[in-house]
Amino acid sequence: MESLNTLIVQVINSRTLITATLSQLRSKGEVTYTKVQVKPVELKGKLHYQFAYYTGPKVEHRNIPAEEAAEEMMSLLRATFRQALLCTVEADYQVLISKKYKVSILTKSASKQEAPDLAHNRKKQYVLDEGEPVPFLVELGIMNSEGKVLAKKYDKFRQINRFLEMVEDVLADLPAGRPLTIVDFGCGKSYLTFALYHYLAVRERRELNIVGLDLKADVIEHCSQLAAKLGYSQLRFLVGDIADYNELDQVDMVVTLHACDTATDAALEKAVRWGASVILSVPCCQHELFNQIENDVLSPLLSHGILKERFSALATDAIRAKLLDLMGYRSQLLEFIDMEHTPKNILIRAVKSTGGDNAAKWREYCAFRDFLGAKPYLERVCADLLPVETTAQS
Repeated sequence: MESLNTLIVQVINSRTLITATLSQLRSKGEVTYTKVQVKPVELKGKLHYQFAYYTGPKVEHRNIPAEEAAEEMMSLLRATFRQALLCTVEADYQVLISKKYKVSILTKSASKQEAPDLAHNRKKQYVLDEGEPVPFLVELGIMNSEGKVLAKKYDKFRQINRFLEMVEDVLADLPAGRPLTIVDFGCGKSYLTFALYHYLAVRERRELNIVGLDLKADVIEHCSQLAAKLGYSQLRFLVGDIADYNELDQVDMVVTLHACDTATDAALEKAVRWGASVILSVPCCQHELFNQIENDVLSPLLSHGILKERFSALATDAIRAKLLDLMGYRSQLLEFIDMEHTPKNILIRAVKSTGGDNAAKWREYCAFRDFLGAKPYLERVCADLLPVETTAQS
């Protein structure tokens, strides 16, 4: 049964399962249902698997969280059923289990080439709808020319829409009546840069000046060619480092995705000094606090490397958010869908704001910082931007 368990865990974790049908009862016993069908569904933004238990003409549904789905399927196959058909985007797997629990798995070509349908009671409404061709998505290989999202690119499609939902929420916070200037630090392959341009310039008809910056010359060359092909005349890509970029005096929005360690802080400093109305940042590999943090009370947690790493990442983002609040922003930490399927799925969204009790915020920040023994890079480089009355107390 180990090979079967490995297969089921794989198709669940990779999110490639379209449907599964469990059938042929091992023995009637107390079980009333004769078949179970499984499919992925999205509930409140979270992936679940819907188990449909069939008893004659009646069917009972259970929506099980993704992390528990593989265990439920294996439990049914160990105790109740001797046969299963798993249809995935890559292949179909016919599973036969003998009376002595010998497992045979026959692999066939995929009968369904479509991405799993995650619709539950209603269709998920995306900013960019499936079925309507979007030029940049077609060029990036996420959609075909008819507007159908390719199965293996569905996670990217969802990520792009999640990002645009976050932009849509703060659209009113961006300056109106004049062209917008936006900088995307560490733009990489620029899926989200192109999405941002399409949303603001094509859909919202805003005048723009967007600059995508990255250290990889070959990536920048590819993105520049694609921008020209799409006719995105107000989108430029440049080779450069965050710390050295000084072309602009004022920027309305700063985007920074996966800038490593204190490179995220360097981008945040740039954004604050530019007076950016909106900041969107997904941090990456945060080592600074990991190497600084000391606290005897937290030793049961800090003594485990993996827990210390995760705690340090969360605490670093909390420090960044509080410092942004102290420098005139209203910050939020939001769940983001990461393209590379890593745990780094928190986005810091900060919007220019006014008012608030900075003295109280500073006391709260200092207590947290000192409790951890932290010496944050962002605080040091932005010392002159923090309120005078607060820096005097530190």
